[in-house]
Amino acid sequence: MKLPIFLYGSKVLRESAKEVDPADKDHITGLIADMEETLASADGCGLAAPQVGVSARVLIVDGRELTDAYPYLKDFKRVMINPVVLEESRETCDYSEGCLSVPGIYAEVRRPEKIRVEYLNENLEKVTEDFDKFACRMIQHELDHLDGKMFVDRVAPIRRKMIAKKLTNISHGKISTHYKTKLD
Repeated sequence: MKLPIFLYGSKVLRESAKEVDPADKDHITGLIADMEETLASADGCGLAAPQVGVSARVLIVDGRELTDAYPYLKDFKRVMINPVVLEESRETCDYSEGCLSVPGIYAEVRRPEKIRVEYLNENLEKVTEDFDKFACRMIQHELDHLDGKMFVDRVAPIRRKMIAKKLTNISHGKISTHYKTKLD
């Protein structure tokens, strides 16, 4: 089922998401299916459960539609349940980010170049994996959502001032998208 994507200004986007109980497999499976359908209909490359109004440490990243720009993402799709960053590189890189919860705004964000993450996959198997390049970027962006942070929190102060009015408009629902949105 396609779910509405909560917009900037929604309380759920500023809360730390709750750990998922792996024993609740039916709930997890249903949530993942709904998130996948929602992500596909919104044409995004990542989605975290809080973005669909659910306080759960679940995220999906899917780079398969980005292979024109990033050929190495040809088969890249991950579902992460209760992810934890074990390591991150000291080296950083800047990249322009956008977000389905902050439509129409893009800004440079500095993040670590590489990370190591431990998580449960969609089969509830424990996985430890290293990520770099754009895959790393997508995962870090979605991990922030699980901790109540958004990419606009990480932009330079001058850029933040420049987008303040747009953020206010989004938080008041003054935005048009091709996907279903919601404010709480």
